[in-house]
Amino acid sequence: MATEHDEYMGSLKAQLAKLFEVSLKVTVPNELDVEPLVAACNGKFGDYQCNNAMGLWSKIKGKGAPFRGPPAVGKAIKNNLPTSEMIESCSVAGPGFVNVVLSKNWMAKSIQKMLIEGIDTWAPLPPVKTAVVDFSSPNIAKEMHVGHLRSTIIGDTLARMLEFSKVKVLRRNHVGDWGTQFGMLIEFLFEKFPNFEDATETAIGDLQAFYKASKQRFDADPAFKERAQQAVVRLQGGEDKYRRAWAQICQISRTEFHKVYQRLGVHLEEKGESFYNPYIPGVIEALNKQGLVEESQGARVIFIEGINIPLIVVKSDGGFNYASTDLAALWYRLNEEKAEWIIYVTDVGQQQHFDMFFKAAKRAGWLPQGDSSYPKASHVGFGLVLGEDGKRFRTRNTEVVRLVDLLDEAKVRSKAALIERGKGEEWTEEEIESTAEAVGYGAVKYADLKNNRLTNYTFNFDQMLNDKGNTAVYLLYAHARICSIIRRSGKDIEELKNKGTLVLGHKDERDLGLHLLQFAEVVEEACTNLLPNILCDYLYNLSEIFSKFYSNPECKVIGSDMETSRLLLCEATAVVMRKCFDLLGITPIYKI
Repeated sequence: MATEHDEYMGSLKAQLAKLFEVSLKVTVPNELDVEPLVAACNGKFGDYQCNNAMGLWSKIKGKGAPFRGPPAVGKAIKNNLPTSEMIESCSVAGPGFVNVVLSKNWMAKSIQKMLIEGIDTWAPLPPVKTAVVDFSSPNIAKEMHVGHLRSTIIGDTLARMLEFSKVKVLRRNHVGDWGTQFGMLIEFLFEKFPNFEDATETAIGDLQAFYKASKQRFDADPAFKERAQQAVVRLQGGEDKYRRAWAQICQISRTEFHKVYQRLGVHLEEKGESFYNPYIPGVIEALNKQGLVEESQGARVIFIEGINIPLIVVKSDGGFNYASTDLAALWYRLNEEKAEWIIYVTDVGQQQHFDMFFKAAKRAGWLPQGDSSYPKASHVGFGLVLGEDGKRFRTRNTEVVRLVDLLDEAKVRSKAALIERGKGEEWTEEEIESTAEAVGYGAVKYADLKNNRLTNYTFNFDQMLNDKGNTAVYLLYAHARICSIIRRSGKDIEELKNKGTLVLGHKDERDLGLHLLQFAEVVEEACTNLLPNILCDYLYNLSEIFSKFYSNPECKVIGSDMETSRLLLCEATAVVMRKCFDLLGITPIYKI
């Protein structure tokens, strides 16, 4: 039984689909499980459209159905729609498309209800309770580079969208903290610092340089190489001194990573490769018992149908690799953490690895065969960040760019722009610092997220810090302007929410209202397809539609006889913009 509370919640598309579901059951009672096909349309004929008529006609013609062609089916679907205050009018067009015009009163009430009860009432409800988002995942003792920036930003946004949708999200940092390189690093640490526990980040200096120096030593000195190989065995055998040195190196790295995460406002729980290591033998033994693991050229492998190279799960020297760890981690996430959706955010270059690994999990019966049922695993691939030269983004001396330096430069440039605009005299130092951070870091994030993640994009500070066009700076300023309109009115917006009435009388007001109401289904689509750029497009369009409304003299806000209603519409726009910023991990600003 739908309560009054349900009536103004969630996605318009989902609410209309419920109404069309009732109609379809009456129209074609003998056709079971017909999914209503509801989509937003261009507004010429209506706001939404139900597109079931043609598909249904091809199913029922010749079965003695009382219809002659798709238009008649469309007409019946329209006539059998239950009455709802949501719908103002319906019409049938072309080969049976049922066009729906939403009621302005219902739309206004829905927006006002959101203002009183909060934007969380518009959260979509996906069919999962627990998800793992595996993202960022740098390697210990190596600098975080631009590839980690993409993984961190995209992963954080996907996690935020799922959390908003009431999903329990396990944000996992699967750091590379295990493997052969640690023997080399530990031996080098012992050489440089006989009292290795005194070694700090300051003493070691640049971790990247430390790693390189140890690698050079490893390649040039056979005796060192042998000691390093022994050190791996001793570490993996659990010898105390080696474990302590390993923990020391990991801790120094963590401190470095934290500087990036702190600036980005990203929270992760570290469960690195070492965490899953104890589970590997049991998992491989279980797969072996199922007859999935075979011998091949001294290694133990799983053959995958349609792929001519096998998935190696135990190397010929008896050691484990990425696939061994990934299988153990997936087993743990499904069985111990009870995750229903496991999302891996890495570059597109790892696509084949994940494809093979997921197929192995399906062969083992851990995951269902189809991709539409749960539990499921998804690989979220992303393209490269390019420099102005069209090549992989690097500094002048061809080193990878340190993320901390990159983010700090964005903040410095953003601060310089504020001072150039005279804010140094008007604002406190604290206001300038916090605005420079919000704008600088927000610009870097948005420049990444607005692209379809599968494509490469060119990193360009001037472009991303431009206050015109589809940039975070433009959107943050647009939000601040809306806040200043509300402040200038001198009205208490909280009081207006409860006492005033929102009306969508003018076409520009109605267009803005409709776009606001489509927020829930946009978040749902971005989540389902794991594409943050869908949300960025929505946010940019929202600011453009607001601008059209606000700059129309017929929609004057302050001092007009519709002031209360229009202030509520301004506030609703600001609330939805803030939630979009929040989902994208961007801090809003309230004045410019």
